[in-house]
Amino acid sequence: MNDDLRTRESARRKALWTLSHLIPGDPKAAAILDVLDGIEDQERVDLNRSHPGLDIDAVRKAVLIERHSSGISIVREAGIPQPWRERFLQASTGSTRLVDGPYAYDWDKFLTQWQAEMRHLYAHRAARRPGHDDP
Repeated sequence: MNDDLRTRESARRKALWTLSHLIPGDPKAAAILDVLDGIEDQERVDLNRSHPGLDIDAVRKAVLIERHSSGISIVREAGIPQPWRERFLQASTGSTRLVDGPYAYDWDKFLTQWQAEMRHLYAHRAARRPGHDDP
């Protein structure tokens, strides 16, 4: 496990959770946005060194959901490409899971929540820089 990736995703998770309690335009968001911008800058550098990252739609298609012998649908951690695996692990700390893998429901919930968090982040960025549209 890459400690830099774990540290980066832990910092991102804390920043996103903190940002979730603020409305776009709140001056308290500025420092959090700076942290998230720095994380994304570092991520771009890291991805350019290794391989291009998968967007959320590609990762959703890439991760196989399987039926466990208990009757519960799970995903195998090893089947989740990085950095998404670490993002999921950071977001689901303390969640109940099977020994063989996390519940597929939690994986789907994470992906849906990630999209909502990114929309919220973009709204904050747009409020910080009026007239600037983020992708």
